[in-house]
Amino acid sequence: MSSLQALCSGLPLQPLPENRGRWAGVPHAPVRTPGLSPAEEQLALRNALRYFPLDVQELLAPEFAQELRLYGHIYMYRFCPDMKMRAYPIEQYPCRTRAAAAIMHMIMNNLDPAVAQFPQELVTYGGNGQVFSNWAQFWLTMSYLSQMTEEQTLVMYSGHPLGLFPSSPQAPRLVITNGMVIPNYSSRTEYEKLFAMGVTMYGQMTAGSYCYIGPQGIVHGTVLTVLNAGRRYLGVKDLAGKVFVTSGLGGMSGAQAKAAVIVGCIGVIAEVDKAALMKRHEQGWLMEVTDSLDHCIERLREARKRKEVLSLGYHGNVVDLWERLVHELDTTGELLVDLGSDQTSCHNPFNGGYYPVQLGFAEAQSFMASDPAAFKDLVQESLRRQVSAINRLAKENFFFWDYGNAFLLEAQRAGADVEKKGANKTEFRYPSYVQHIMGDIFSLGFGPFRWVCASGDPQDLAVTDKLATSVLEEAIAVGVNPAVKLQYMDNIRWIREATKHRLVVGSQARILYSDQKGRVAIAVAFNQAIARGKIKAPVVLSRDHHDVSGTDSPFRETSNIYDGSAFCADMAVQNFVGDAFRGATWVALHNGGGVGWGEVINGGFGLVLDGTQEAEQKAKMMLSWDVSNGVARRCWSGNRKAYEIICQTMQDNKDLVVTLPHEVADERMLQQALWP
Repeated sequence: MSSLQALCSGLPLQPLPENRGRWAGVPHAPVRTPGLSPAEEQLALRNALRYFPLDVQELLAPEFAQELRLYGHIYMYRFCPDMKMRAYPIEQYPCRTRAAAAIMHMIMNNLDPAVAQFPQELVTYGGNGQVFSNWAQFWLTMSYLSQMTEEQTLVMYSGHPLGLFPSSPQAPRLVITNGMVIPNYSSRTEYEKLFAMGVTMYGQMTAGSYCYIGPQGIVHGTVLTVLNAGRRYLGVKDLAGKVFVTSGLGGMSGAQAKAAVIVGCIGVIAEVDKAALMKRHEQGWLMEVTDSLDHCIERLREARKRKEVLSLGYHGNVVDLWERLVHELDTTGELLVDLGSDQTSCHNPFNGGYYPVQLGFAEAQSFMASDPAAFKDLVQESLRRQVSAINRLAKENFFFWDYGNAFLLEAQRAGADVEKKGANKTEFRYPSYVQHIMGDIFSLGFGPFRWVCASGDPQDLAVTDKLATSVLEEAIAVGVNPAVKLQYMDNIRWIREATKHRLVVGSQARILYSDQKGRVAIAVAFNQAIARGKIKAPVVLSRDHHDVSGTDSPFRETSNIYDGSAFCADMAVQNFVGDAFRGATWVALHNGGGVGWGEVINGGFGLVLDGTQEAEQKAKMMLSWDVSNGVARRCWSGNRKAYEIICQTMQDNKDLVVTLPHEVADERMLQQALWP
């Protein structure tokens, strides 16, 4: 069993660890099919071996070549550590700076088997969200972090630790870029080759930026989404007896079952992978499971009648479930579903992110590797069938939204009937959840703010929960506008429910949606509590990249921006740069995330609060920018709510001066000017 000291001592070469290959009993990433030429295969092997001295290359070369042939990538299984991977208390890491120890804490959480989707392939979530490309990179990164001083910055190129470079105490300790491929070469096909050659990496959002906190984050987002969907589509505040149908119980999607229970509805979630389904059931996140469609429908009917709170996992393909719901409607006249979405990893549809209804799970895994072209055809046929069933149900009082996983985008590419007449490129027959639900919340400056108690002590998390709740309650008491008050109240409810439902998986972390004022006030309260000893160790602040300012994604985060700039990435890049020089402990910028490679640019940060006055000043400066950047952009694009928020923010902070848009005259004037 390795120790943390050994883990930070560099690559284990004398002696080499035993090659135990792939572990049994844990999920593994699907076989990749990069389609490398012989010359590219040789380059992939050369690139992997350059991490090792000559005297071991002859031994490692054949096993790395075998990994490339068998799995489509060189993960270096021999170097997968044999110690328990988890977020250890910060004081246990052998480091020269607390910032480095905090980063190690976050990295190891992302690779914890209780958290990670495919831990041995270094995938945290989303099917292909990598922490590193191979295990050599992990060992070297841990070694560099243990050596790092306050006058050095570690530079990461798509999983590869380039090295420690001189900087200053005010600079970030870590700068990460993932997938920064020249735009004309940023295609899926090119990505598969570049990843196989070990030169780029898909970091998803918080996988490659070391900020994932387990499925709790998406539980919270799904709670807010379903609550607000009920208000918008069904006109109800109480979701008792309402049915929400969706799919996916793997990485992030595993949150849907728990979210359904928290909002008080009936959640029916389909999952083809029995291991993923049973993991959620054993965690207590999924109340019941069945592999019978007949039983599923019978149980759904019963729960609707009794207005039970229920999370029901259907072990099978969601297309079968949607088609059965259509059959029930057409034969009995009974609509059994009110709300629907999809959380398959549809950003990666042909490599394990979406399983076609025509094949069983094991058969599909084999077929996608043996005949990728035929597998793609089956996936696209399955998408067309799924959309056809959803379209039939939507003729009744049923509402569907895209959950930002590229479902409607891939369905469109498959030829499914998802077009919206007269729409722009980012609109489909059904809205993105950002367009109809979360977009208004973003425009108010609210987004997924999160923190991790680096002590690993649940008592510290309890203290932060109470502090965050009191901050929001005090803000309501002082007075806020009704829209902001509603969001604060939803999040106070969330913190109480999160504690009750024991949502912590991995690190002692919490998430809530807050605006700029709330985030800054919570950070200051935490920092002062650390200084007074009420919290025993530093707290790491972070957020999902899926936030007000962090992501430019025309089919998700910026899908409700209609001035033509939805396909521009200035906001996310400016956010990354601005966070870096305003006090972030680390920053990350990624290509891809959520909706897929080449479809989005996004970034994030980590900020370590240690109780010092310097940490408080950094938090005030950086968190203010991290929110106001995106609100100002939304204001300029014509969003009225964002306009009001940014005007109020400028009144509160005279150093903030934002260019405000003037109203443009009506369409008639524009048409007359263009076509007199």
